[in-house]
Amino acid sequence: MGFLSISLFVMLVAFGHDYFGWSDPGGMVTIALICSFIFGIIAGMKARG
Repeated sequence: MGFLSISLFVMLVAFGHDYFGWSDPGGMVTIALICSFIFGIIAGMKARG
């Protein structure tokens, strides 16, 4: 599961603008992707206990 989430994250950051067609001149979409990935890791760790 960890490999899947990391690979999806890398693919979205690297090729998301081509696949979904968003324009990101300021890098805000990339920052949002990185933050959501980090927050997901933190939430997963807290859920485990």
